[in-house]
Amino acid sequence: MAYQDEITHMRRDELEALQLERLKKAVVYCYENIAFYKENFDAVGFDPYALASFADLEKAPFTTKQDMRDAYPYDLFAVPKEDVIEIHMSSGTTGVATVSGYTAHDIEVWGDCFARGIGYAGGGPEDICHVCYGYGLFTGGLGAHYGGLKAECMTIPMSAGNTKRQIKVLDTMGSSIICCTPSYAMYIADTAIEMGLDPARDFKLKAGIHGAEAWSNQFRENLEQKLGYKALDVYGLTEIMGPGVAMECLEQDGLHVAEDHFLVEVLDPETHEPVPDGEWGELVITTLDKEATPVIRYRTKDITRILPGECKCGRTHRRIDRLHGRTDDMMIIRGVNVFPSQIENVASTFPEIADWYQIELTRENALDVATLKIEVNPDFPIDEIRRIEDLQKRLSTALRDELATSIKVQIVEPYTIKRSEGKAVRIVDLRDDADK
Repeated sequence: MAYQDEITHMRRDELEALQLERLKKAVVYCYENIAFYKENFDAVGFDPYALASFADLEKAPFTTKQDMRDAYPYDLFAVPKEDVIEIHMSSGTTGVATVSGYTAHDIEVWGDCFARGIGYAGGGPEDICHVCYGYGLFTGGLGAHYGGLKAECMTIPMSAGNTKRQIKVLDTMGSSIICCTPSYAMYIADTAIEMGLDPARDFKLKAGIHGAEAWSNQFRENLEQKLGYKALDVYGLTEIMGPGVAMECLEQDGLHVAEDHFLVEVLDPETHEPVPDGEWGELVITTLDKEATPVIRYRTKDITRILPGECKCGRTHRRIDRLHGRTDDMMIIRGVNVFPSQIENVASTFPEIADWYQIELTRENALDVATLKIEVNPDFPIDEIRRIEDLQKRLSTALRDELATSIKVQIVEPYTIKRSEGKAVRIVDLRDDADK
């Protein structure tokens, strides 16, 4: 049996009864212990003591990232600081950081959620879990670490960076499950190949648990070919818990939400009305039993959908689709909404194209312009001008046909786009420079 199979296979009626029981307690808990929620609930006339159904939650106001920034550092804590045993923060690169606190109970839940994902990947006590997410205030490293310990794996806290050392450990110590961003997994694979290794043969990996950034199905296929394993998606965010809120199983057909701990809604980003299962919208999450920093109806800005039907794996927790993008990553190019994932999906259909790209945003004559800088594979004859021009023309046409707007294409040599040991930098916004 995989970790906590008895929970991940609960009957739907039992699971929903548990969710509703915890939801009723959660809204009252927030109201009674956090001034922000008391003020906001009262302002819209939401009575937490009267909540009787999931539909009643729609009367509650949203929580936003700005609300959490405004509450920095401790105003959204529901417990005394002496009960908090750990703190994590968002990067804060675009503003004040958001802070998430954890009691001992919260850490236990976090470990349980990620350990389930290790079980979804076919892992357990016989496995070696190689964690190369960054440790520290970022939730990735410690979230995966706690999961590895809960799943009783031998857990190697490599953290990010020192790629050649990562490769030596993977080659010699028999790591079977790797946890890192998908772009760093690709960087490890490409670096190992440059060193003369065949990762699919020389490593002992059977699965990778990759999150913190959007990645296409073609990127997944390329990873699996190079590393000889199953690449699985994981979803999480600092404001809710960290990685483990939802995780993919070996069926690779959506991410199972840890529904005993989180209630998810998918809403139209403009009207805030629920959308039917199968339709895309913004993911909104409510924590059901978090103690230190519980959150009611947090607007994640992540675009996904709830997948209808049951997973072939037999687990009953509902699945969300892999992220389509973020509302704040959406670009408006000549009046057309464009997500980076759409560009990547088109580019991935060209066999000459590699997995590394960046989108530069500039402004010309008061109009936003997007330029796709993308690498070709090492065997492409980069010195043949006609071949480059032909590839640029074909890719530009395919992008225009798919997106209904023009994207400039610039083909660049292999290994010229800077690699990252964390999240890949996909969008470079130069528009402010153009306005100066």
